[in-house]
Amino acid sequence: METVAFYSLTFLAVASALVVILQRKPVVSALALAFNLVCIAGFYLLLQAQFMALLQVIVYAGAIMVLILFVVMLLNLGDESTERPSRPIQRWLGGLLTAALALVFGFSVSAVVGAPLPDNAAPFGTAAALGQELFGRFFYPFEVISLLLLVAMIGAVLLAKRRL
Repeated sequence: METVAFYSLTFLAVASALVVILQRKPVVSALALAFNLVCIAGFYLLLQAQFMALLQVIVYAGAIMVLILFVVMLLNLGDESTERPSRPIQRWLGGLLTAALALVFGFSVSAVVGAPLPDNAAPFGTAAALGQELFGRFFYPFEVISLLLLVAMIGAVLLAKRRL
């Protein structure tokens, strides 16, 4: 049963990621991203990390997606069909770099899948383990990211005011 759920979530996550990349309308792309984030929460549930799944839905699929939709609506992005088409070298180079990235991901996943966990591995996905990592080792990066989000929101407001 877990295998079927894993493959179903994988298909839905990849399909929604493709919609995010290929869709030209920003609102549809943002909604596909929200669906993708919910699929990632399903992966956490399969790993028995219920707290991480809950945080994924609340923080990313909820709060961050509201922020993204707010910025999209605030900037009032128009249709991008007036842009010039890409050159053939850009398409060829983009395909080549995508294949190289897929190859690197494949090697990384194959190296991690066979590696055994150490005996003293911390429990994954619990509130205590997350709190220890977040407010211990990753305290300063967490604060820097929060400041970065604040600066991005202020920048979006300033860009919107400039257009008025």
